[in-house]
Amino acid sequence: MASDDYNFTDGYYDYDGDGFVIAPEESTPNDAGVARICLVVIYSLVCFLGLLGNGLVIVITALKMKKTVNTVWFLNLAVADFLFNVFLPIHIVNTAMDYHWVFGKAMCKISHFVVVYNMYTSVFLLTTISFDRCISVVFPVWSQNHRSIRLASLACAAIWTLAFFLGSPSLIFRDTTIQQGKIVCFNNFSLLANVSHSHHLHSAQVSISYMRHVMVTVTRFLCGFFLPVFIITVCYLIIVCKLKRNRLAKSKKPFKIIVTIIITFFLCWCPYHTLYLLELHHASVPSSVFSLGLPLATALAISNSCMNPILYVFMGQDFKKFKVTIFSRLVNALSEDTTAHSSYMSHRSITKMSSMNERSSMNERETGML
Repeated sequence: MASDDYNFTDGYYDYDGDGFVIAPEESTPNDAGVARICLVVIYSLVCFLGLLGNGLVIVITALKMKKTVNTVWFLNLAVADFLFNVFLPIHIVNTAMDYHWVFGKAMCKISHFVVVYNMYTSVFLLTTISFDRCISVVFPVWSQNHRSIRLASLACAAIWTLAFFLGSPSLIFRDTTIQQGKIVCFNNFSLLANVSHSHHLHSAQVSISYMRHVMVTVTRFLCGFFLPVFIITVCYLIIVCKLKRNRLAKSKKPFKIIVTIIITFFLCWCPYHTLYLLELHHASVPSSVFSLGLPLATALAISNSCMNPILYVFMGQDFKKFKVTIFSRLVNALSEDTTAHSSYMSHRSITKMSSMNERSSMNERETGML
């Protein structure tokens, strides 16, 4: 896309509540209304499940269980998703009102910052969990000696801090303007005070605005999706190879869970980041890609905030074998160690018991000889 064509308010492309470029003319009013109703329903369901599921995890890990490395991971992951779901009703109202923003400029910045903040913290935590599992398999002795609650807490503090700085562009560039008689919350990379009257930006301003847009989008894609997915995939491939080589895993269930986690994470976030990258070249992309793809991509992305308790807690248990309450299932799931580490420890326990039995037998033979 040529920089001369880059304009934030050119009358054809507008920024909706999530910062995507859309072409309203490509959708009929009925289609747009149906899409918004579907989004409101999906957002509401995600909000309910996210608050309930993550709220339960927070209560259990913070108040009902002994503090361990695993509970530190689960607690921070649940807090990140819970925080996002707390702000989700704002986006539900905004969507229901046809993206007419009534919450003011400050909340426009804060609410979108929380969305990006949640994305980074969740992704970094999932990456750290994967790395922790990998270390537990590859270096079990070192992991047993150095894997501590204090180290996990420091890692989480570093993750929250790094996510804050990476998400801070939302606090800078998010802005409100009046478009077609309604207030719109959008990404104002030009940083002009009155965007609605700035239809013709100077060439230098357009270039700077476009570079800011590119930097924010590429950084978000690399740090919030590509690199974490790459690291997570490598970690679980190492785990699978190690377990198969040592024959520590007796069933295929752990591998199915691992594959499901990777695929679900990829499916939730890939369309979202793909559309952000396409936004950089929206002039050469059919506008129907945004008008049709945006609702699905957004719904998939936010659904990840309610899927984590299911993928990282409930999938660890076979519900058919438990005739107990959801609360008890959560406690059982959160208290069990990672699949890899548990497999190693059980293998180590068997080896240790065998060694002790051998020594006992030798002592008995020696006593008999005496």
